[in-house]
Amino acid sequence: LLLLLPLLLVPAALLARWRCGRRTPPLKVLVVAGSGGHTTEILRLLSCLSESYSPRHYVFADSDKMSEAKIRSFEQKRAETFPNSQFTLDRIPRSREVRQSWTSSVVTTLYSMLYSLPLTYRLKPDLVLCNGPGTCVPVCLSALLLGLLGIKKAIIVYVESICRVETLSLSGKILYYFSDHFIVQWPELKEKYRRSIYLGRVV
Repeated sequence: LLLLLPLLLVPAALLARWRCGRRTPPLKVLVVAGSGGHTTEILRLLSCLSESYSPRHYVFADSDKMSEAKIRSFEQKRAETFPNSQFTLDRIPRSREVRQSWTSSVVTTLYSMLYSLPLTYRLKPDLVLCNGPGTCVPVCLSALLLGLLGIKKAIIVYVESICRVETLSLSGKILYYFSDHFIVQWPELKEKYRRSIYLGRVV
């Protein structure tokens, strides 16, 4: 099942080139990391991807004190296998704190978009990969807006956290309608959300 995941992450046009015998060009990936287990899960996912997914642009909340160290450690180990591997780190304001009210969350998410929109415009990723931290909502919406404006179409892939067995996270409930590929890791979620893709445990 893990072998199928990289194919889902490749945009259709690039996959068609690969099928025609051409080498798949590098894909600029914008990876949204998050506090708690989100960063650990997303790094496990990245570990199964080839060197074609480069450079990797990591984005995480400015109040997240742990993700940067985890990412640097991961990239240091990855460089042992892929010496030409490239990555960047960027911080944006956190869009939503734990137990924050819906009303104030709208305000803080809009504030976060003021930072994520110019960042996404500058990076112009081919692929946005996320797994549930609140920071991914403004980032994905910014990428979606760039596509609607005809600036750059990015494929949005959302992988729901392994801890979500029966219900989606708040980020998942929002991005279920906007992502190009929505992956769940439990069959119970697939039954409730028909548009989702169930591949078993992927992280």
